[in-house]
Amino acid sequence: MIAHEGLRRLANLAGIEPHYWDIQGTYHETSPETARMLLCALGFAVEDDAAIMASLSALENKEWRTLLPPVTVCRENERVAIPLHMPTGVASGARLNWVIHMEDGTARTSEFLPDQGSPEIARHVDGYETHRYSLLLPSDLPAGYHALHLDGPDNEAVMPLIVAPPRCYLPSELADGQRLWGIAAQLYAIKSARNWGVGDFSDLGGLVDWAAERGAAAIGLNPLHALFSGAPENASPYSPNSRLFLNPIYLDVTAVPDFAESAEARALVTSPDFAEMHRAARVSSFVDYSTVTHLKMMVLEKLYDSFRRNHLNKEGDVRGAAFRHFQSDDGQRLLRFAMFEALSGKFGTNDWPRWPPAYHDPSSAEVISFACAHRDRIAFFQYLQWQTDMQFAAAQRRSMRGDMAIGLYGDLAVSVDRSGADHWAEQDIFAGQAQTGAPPDPFNALGQNWGVVPMNPWRLRETGYAHFIAVLRATMRHVGALRIDHVIELQRLFWIPAGLPASAGAYVTYPFEDLLAILALESHRNTCLVVGEDLGTVPEGFRERMAEANALSYRVLYFEKDGDRFKRPADYPAMAAACISTHDLATLKGFWAATDLGERARLGLFQSEQEQSGAYAERAHDRWALLQALAEECLLPGGADPDKPETVAMTPALVTAIHAFLARSTACLLMIELDDLTGEEHQVNLPGTMLEYPNWRRRLSRSLDDLIRDAGVRNLLAEVARERRLPSVMQPARREQDTQT
Repeated sequence: MIAHEGLRRLANLAGIEPHYWDIQGTYHETSPETARMLLCALGFAVEDDAAIMASLSALENKEWRTLLPPVTVCRENERVAIPLHMPTGVASGARLNWVIHMEDGTARTSEFLPDQGSPEIARHVDGYETHRYSLLLPSDLPAGYHALHLDGPDNEAVMPLIVAPPRCYLPSELADGQRLWGIAAQLYAIKSARNWGVGDFSDLGGLVDWAAERGAAAIGLNPLHALFSGAPENASPYSPNSRLFLNPIYLDVTAVPDFAESAEARALVTSPDFAEMHRAARVSSFVDYSTVTHLKMMVLEKLYDSFRRNHLNKEGDVRGAAFRHFQSDDGQRLLRFAMFEALSGKFGTNDWPRWPPAYHDPSSAEVISFACAHRDRIAFFQYLQWQTDMQFAAAQRRSMRGDMAIGLYGDLAVSVDRSGADHWAEQDIFAGQAQTGAPPDPFNALGQNWGVVPMNPWRLRETGYAHFIAVLRATMRHVGALRIDHVIELQRLFWIPAGLPASAGAYVTYPFEDLLAILALESHRNTCLVVGEDLGTVPEGFRERMAEANALSYRVLYFEKDGDRFKRPADYPAMAAACISTHDLATLKGFWAATDLGERARLGLFQSEQEQSGAYAERAHDRWALLQALAEECLLPGGADPDKPETVAMTPALVTAIHAFLARSTACLLMIELDDLTGEEHQVNLPGTMLEYPNWRRRLSRSLDDLIRDAGVRNLLAEVARERRLPSVMQPARREQDTQT
């Protein structure tokens, strides 16, 4: 009984929730086995009763053993009290000088005399009576990353001090109450007359120009995180190799400056064997990731050789100097990522736990020796990131020249693949003995395991949130908006112990207010709107807190219902990004035809015939309810009988009507799926499948060039733009704009 009680107390203190309610209101209790395994993943010793009690004691006394906490995060104009812990003998008569070293190089100084204040509480720690005092800091500290330095007899400590704006950044148009719209695309799926079988940054530039002419404010993108160059068929952008770097498959190789300088590269591209592989990749209905990666890497290696000869090895060369600056600017993180890529090639796998043990540690002598011996290979992977970063940045500049209010709208995955570079490079930040997912829900009765490794909230705080900050900076720097997938992870994340099914998982809490504050600070630093994908099981009060912080909620038409009716446009919250569908759901055409349900039935994803028939019945009702909603808004196309949905086809007129319906909503941002503009029937990703369905591989059935010439698409976008400009019942989205930081 004592051991069980100790385990329960340790789990609670460590942030493992004792129970949760799923989306259907079913109660789930965390089992002792799950608690024990998750505690182990968090880094606590729990192998026996003695270890559990020792871990509990260490955690309870953790911050009592240090003068300062590992980090403090606060908001502007907030009077913050820093807890100080001092043994009685040390505190008596002590005089502590404190200095806040500001980010801009200035300093604030004063002193703290423990004897002049009363300790808040005391505790016996390590045989000493230790008191807790409060050091009050000025309330007028500017937003930024500062450092508090305490200095006194036998007491010296430094603590990161992060001061953030109270709310995230909003573009002035949204702050003034305008309703904006944009187009969301899976970049890899775009077809064009010039790409190599996968959409690239030049295609993105063309999409930006066309959308800007139509009045769009944003172009939404799938996550562009780096995937695995040695395993290109691992194509899910939500299971990335790294969230800090980009996927070079999106490079337009012919637009790299070195292509014009490399006769070898141009000769390779025009060779018969290359041309044949190139042609096959371009005409395929699915992205042939292996072939496209092979073709691009062959050419890029020749481009790097040309760059090295013509620029890198020439003293005073401008491009050579720019590359060296890029290498140093991203520093150790870029170096480790490039080392990981080179080591993956050496060992024939990116799954670093399968490498020889000496190479598991990125700072080991063996890894350093490898890096010294393979400088050029490592520099090649840094060169790829340099070129990718520049082409992506150019696309965002193009959107600004087109007067888009937002521009590129990026997407941040929940975390990274366990076998990836980010995990290898900073293993202590991640809980490698667990994976993240979702509890059982209507889409998967057994729960979901997303196959990505969670960040350890304790290590995040102990390291001053450095990795979280780096991820935000990397994903925000070239976009005007960032969608955070499963944004609930700021408060809690569903962890699944290694080797157990998703149904055995439990929620682990995160320092929500700290992470939200840092998100606000970085959004201002990067002038980046924040959109939080908050679908699924949402903690009570979470959406309200996010709205208060200027983070847009994510509202999908299919889910926005009041009972058995679809919400009307005026019912949408103003602080929201609305859309018809997502990559995990049916396209509009597929929804109407129930194609997604047919795929689930074909693959045996329904748990029973009753569940399957119920899904079809619900879809039939949804078609009826959507027609009723359109009729109420006087948007129903002529000849469509709202009481006979089985007779109504998904015509271009109906597609336009549904988009106009959502465009009329009070949500301040509307995103239109490119898949719906091209009339795709099959969805991008079918949850619960791996190889059974071509997830993340389907290319658009029509080229970007065809789409641009389509009068029907132009009319649809014109109708959307008209509805978005009309007055609505919405109130201004944010009544005052925060000072830019």
